[in-house]
Amino acid sequence: MKFVCSKCGKSAATTTRQPKCECGGLWKLQFTPSKFDLEKVDREEWSLFRYRNWLALEGEDWKDISLGEGMSPVIRLDEDVFLKMDYFMPTLSFKDRGAAVLIAACKAAGVEQVVQDSSGNAGNSVAAYCARAGIGCEIFVPEGTSPKKIDMIRAHGAVCTVVPGSRDHCADVCREKVEKEGVYYANHVCNPLFYEGTKTYIYEVYEQLGRIPERLVIPVGNGTLYLGVIYGLEHLLSSGCIEKMPQIIALQSENCDPILQAARMGETIPATVAPAPTIAEGIAIGKPLRGEEILGLAKKHHVRFIHAPEDKIMEARAKLAAKGIYCEHTTAANYAAYLHYAELYGKTPDTLITMCGAGLKSDH
Repeated sequence: MKFVCSKCGKSAATTTRQPKCECGGLWKLQFTPSKFDLEKVDREEWSLFRYRNWLALEGEDWKDISLGEGMSPVIRLDEDVFLKMDYFMPTLSFKDRGAAVLIAACKAAGVEQVVQDSSGNAGNSVAAYCARAGIGCEIFVPEGTSPKKIDMIRAHGAVCTVVPGSRDHCADVCREKVEKEGVYYANHVCNPLFYEGTKTYIYEVYEQLGRIPERLVIPVGNGTLYLGVIYGLEHLLSSGCIEKMPQIIALQSENCDPILQAARMGETIPATVAPAPTIAEGIAIGKPLRGEEILGLAKKHHVRFIHAPEDKIMEARAKLAAKGIYCEHTTAANYAAYLHYAELYGKTPDTLITMCGAGLKSDH
């Protein structure tokens, strides 16, 4: 296994400290797992590392770093909808999937200090797993980030630097530190090892249900879950576990939708948008770094894009809470988008929606 530049094709070891290729291209992971087989799942391991036979992992450092992430239940909301309860995680969001694998790789590579930029959840996850691994950590978050997310990051012993301005500007400030100081960039967008963790979302659903539902509702900001889901589905397809790809329904905020706009225009790169404030802070990404890959896979697999109407997000959150599901605002956007999709296209049976983050973190 190795990293390969998506732009010039140059390769590097997965232990490289370079966040991207010298030419500016992002790394992609060159790794071909063996065929997926439920009989080879380690059913004595109660974490996502039960699927380690198909993860780009080296060494056994994961044993000391795992916090029992993964294994989130699938529950039925109504006759048409299942929910994957991915906020049942150590730091209360699905980002623990990617952080567990990435920080295990950092530990194996001898990394001693990392930085990352985040709207909150990914930073919290990386901070927690760095604490577990004994790795120093600084997380950059944009102003307006939930105070409770900031509190959690700092509770794990990480430095949390609040950056004035937008989420995209926050990323620029963090990357400037990476370039100047050479510190390891444990980023959930740039580092392909993060997606090795998020693809376990699909392995779990397949193990739990014995199949993949007809429709999957997936949020898209930087595409962290979206890319992992597609990688996992492609693996199941090539392994003969499923006969076809499900319909992926990808959602973006009504106020920040560069991928949706590009898809509608048939473009191959994200549209230029001026992000407006949105309560769906977790997907408020105006310049997604992997936008071309997101759009390429969308075309390949006939992904449908839908808005989460801004004025319906809190209403959707209340509807979920009335049924015992207390999620954060960005997660409620997933359900708001689903309801909007059903209004446009009619009844949508056998749909799985991800519940990405817990509600207490976004009560601000």
